[in-house]
Amino acid sequence: MLFFLMCVAFLIFGYFAYGSFVDRVFAPEANRTTPAYSINDGIDYMPMPKWKLIFIQVLDIAGIGPIFGPILGALYGPAAMLWIVIGCIFAGAVHDYFSGMLSLRNNGASVPEVVGEYLGMSARQVMRVFSFVLLMLVGVVFVLSPAKLLNDLTGISTGILVACIFGYYFLATILPIDKIIGRFYPLLGALLLTMTVALVVALFFSDHAILPNLDFTVNTNPGDKPIWPLLFITLSCGAISGFHSTQSPLMARCVKNEREGRSVFYGAMIIEGIIGLIWCTIGLSFYNSPEALSAVISAGSPAAVVAEVSRSLLGQVGGFMAIIAIIILPITSGDTAFRSTRLIVAESFNIKQNVTAKRLLVAVPLFLIGYLISTQDFSTIWRYFGFANQSLAMLVLWTSAVYLAQREKLHWIASIPAAFMTAVCITFICNAKIGLNLDYNIAVIAGVVAAIAALGAFVFKYVLKRKPETEAA
Repeated sequence: MLFFLMCVAFLIFGYFAYGSFVDRVFAPEANRTTPAYSINDGIDYMPMPKWKLIFIQVLDIAGIGPIFGPILGALYGPAAMLWIVIGCIFAGAVHDYFSGMLSLRNNGASVPEVVGEYLGMSARQVMRVFSFVLLMLVGVVFVLSPAKLLNDLTGISTGILVACIFGYYFLATILPIDKIIGRFYPLLGALLLTMTVALVVALFFSDHAILPNLDFTVNTNPGDKPIWPLLFITLSCGAISGFHSTQSPLMARCVKNEREGRSVFYGAMIIEGIIGLIWCTIGLSFYNSPEALSAVISAGSPAAVVAEVSRSLLGQVGGFMAIIAIIILPITSGDTAFRSTRLIVAESFNIKQNVTAKRLLVAVPLFLIGYLISTQDFSTIWRYFGFANQSLAMLVLWTSAVYLAQREKLHWIASIPAAFMTAVCITFICNAKIGLNLDYNIAVIAGVVAAIAALGAFVFKYVLKRKPETEAA
């Protein structure tokens, strides 16, 4: 229990210490007019209270990631907890902060437009396609996963539940952000946090040994899967996730003051990190061995772990409430995934969204495509999601580093985690069967070389090369 509490304390300390440091490097301007006021359209751009934005941001970015990811990460042993703490403070929260603040500085622009602003038109076009595909996959999966959980609880046909969830997503995508998302998300966020805390408290007072194994040097994965890079691909939400950069602009359009950015963007990621820590601790403590945890996952996916743990620790009623709270996560990320996609498409084709007919013009085709995807077997395609997700995080961190370097600010807070994620992504895609399927050692070398080369190219182009120009000026 002590180690868990220390991890939580480090995350909270990281928010106040490193989060404040990152905020000072960026230098938010209290008197700068935010898009919530300068482009207030009553639909996507409008000022909202900071406390609401924090709850909404947590639900937007969370999805099933900070639950399923840490459960799968627990198979690798307690090293997963270290990654959540270190990754969240120095990479994930930095990534989320800059994706939100750079959107603020660019009139609430979506992530492809932000990346394009600093990395050029080619990067913008690639990111438009990349983000569209990623968000459509996320949106559809966040229809199917809650539908499956609700089917287990109620017995209602999965097809009917899918149709109902799609219907809700459609309304949440086209209605003004304060009508559904702004009104109900704070309550849903409070329910989620309450039930998550209830689970870990119940675990501590149960007969289960809390974190019986704290040997960080041993990889306990039953499938002998290597920690590097698979832990850093599998356990994304809770540590660092590129999906978050597609969601942060939604709140950037509603922030009243740039000084709120640390709480809304960096702080929300810290909260997600705590949720991830709780579920990783449950995975490491509730089952007697990694093999026992793996058996439950293999029999019914991480959702089976969620159901078993919730009912065992909180009883039938409490377990029901906990599962409902967990179902909230994918639903409250699925709707904003579609909303983000609508805005990315609208920005790409310059379609104003302040008129209902124009929102429908974009949203209706999106949902038709989403429904068609949901009827297909795309399990093979979805295996690329982890790689795509972390690659997006890598690109956003490099974009943040370029922004800082161009202004002669401390770029290392972004360029170092960007280089780290470059090594992760290149190693994975080189070694994976769905990638180049190279020998593991060769893949590791390729990842390290790619990271060093990327960092060297960045320093040469944006740091060293600019100095003569700066001195001349």
